Amino acid sequence: MELFKQQNVEDFYEIGEELGSGQFAIVKQCREKSSGLQFAAKFIKKRQSMASSRGVRREEIEREVTILQRVQHQNIVTLREVYENRTDVVLILELVSGGELFDFLAQKESLSEEEATQFIKQILEGVNYLHARKIAHFDLKPENIMLLDKNVSLPRIKLIDFGLAHTIDAGVEFKNIFGTPEFVAPEIVNYEPLGLEADMWSIGVITYILLSGASPFLGETKQDTLGNISAVNYEFDEEFFCHTSELAKRFISQLLEKDKKKRLTIREALSHPWITNNEHKEERAQEPRKRERRQLKTKRLREYTIKSHSSMPPNNTYMNFERFAQVVEDIDHMESSFITLAAAHDSLQEDIDALVSIYNEKEAWYKEESEEVRHELSQIRYEFRKVEASKKSLQDDMQAFNCSLAAVGERFQERQGHFEALHLELSEELRWVQEVVGSFQVDTGGGGGYPNCGFSSVFNNDVNEALKELLNRSCGGELLSGINLDLSETGQQR
Repeated sequence: MELFKQQNVEDFYEIGEELGSGQFAIVKQCREKSSGLQFAAKFIKKRQSMASSRGVRREEIEREVTILQRVQHQNIVTLREVYENRTDVVLILELVSGGELFDFLAQKESLSEEEATQFIKQILEGVNYLHARKIAHFDLKPENIMLLDKNVSLPRIKLIDFGLAHTIDAGVEFKNIFGTPEFVAPEIVNYEPLGLEADMWSIGVITYILLSGASPFLGETKQDTLGNISAVNYEFDEEFFCHTSELAKRFISQLLEKDKKKRLTIREALSHPWITNNEHKEERAQEPRKRERRQLKTKRLREYTIKSHSSMPPNNTYMNFERFAQVVEDIDHMESSFITLAAAHDSLQEDIDALVSIYNEKEAWYKEESEEVRHELSQIRYEFRKVEASKKSLQDDMQAFNCSLAAVGERFQERQGHFEALHLELSEELRWVQEVVGSFQVDTGGGGGYPNCGFSSVFNNDVNEALKELLNRSCGGELLSGINLDLSETGQQR
């Protein structure tokens, strides 16, 4: 959702007369063109650069707008919409036309405590709404307590100006020095953690001024004012509080408590007897002297408001206090930076020492590993040379074997040719012998010199034996398996 409308506010509103101004903001009356309704336009000057000190940082404006968008209460000014241009952010707010509360009361001839409690209670109710949402206003003062309409019997209080308001997050420490010195709490002056309690202190100061017309801590200089606040240096002067009830003074004392834990909370303040009791009725008939003293009270309040609206003394200007706050904040940031740097230096030194120790250990380990690796590398080189020598010897043997194998192959081819020629020659001789033997016609009845045996049989046997002997001597019996010697009578017959 867009937080600021990037449009020209004058396209939608007619800007009128100025209602008030601050250091970096101007409030003007305006009228919506479409409806004719009256509103207030707060022009906030933006800071143009980080180096510039003129204007308000955008994140601070966004914080104010975000807080105003969260609140909706009868005693808190209402935000309608927001516009932004090149130089300003414009907040369109509910028009609060009744003026300041103190101006209204100062114009009265007299003021009773009952009337005062009615207005203080409205302030408390508005603050209660904020504190219930963990929002601290941090700038409660008479100028920021306005009346919606003063022309009614009991005007309604409106809290305005949330430029310093912050959301207080649980567990998150928040420190700052801001606000108007006259109304700030001791924890702001002493730059201590801040919370909702700071608003309660401011309500105590406002109540004190409302009932007396005097400021409890305002000194001649800014340093005096801050010193009085830090020391809680105030008293209920009899001249100012002679007709103020003890209950009212106790209410103020419980708010102006330096110890935040003992200070009244907003709920405790709302239930305080001075707020809840209705016993303080304004006397219908007053003695002239008492009436005169009552008028003196309002006269002092009138003097206080006139002084506040005039050129304020240097010790009570927000600008000077802001400059002081910035210096303190810068110093605190520098101290925090130095502490962080010192811690970082110590941590870095420890890391360096640890790294040096690790480096030394690693260096020793690497040296040891390097020696082992060097030795292993030397062994590997020696084994490699042996393998290379073996490889070369094996290659020589393989080359010699290849040469021998080639010679054997040649001899085998030569023998194979000789074998085939001899085989052919022998086959031809055998065929010739078979033909010769087959040509003999021997009578099976005549035996000649060989009884019981024909010539053919004897001749065949002799020839066979002669051939076998011849073949055994010539070929070692290698050819016999390939030759079919069938010189029997059966063969001859065939």
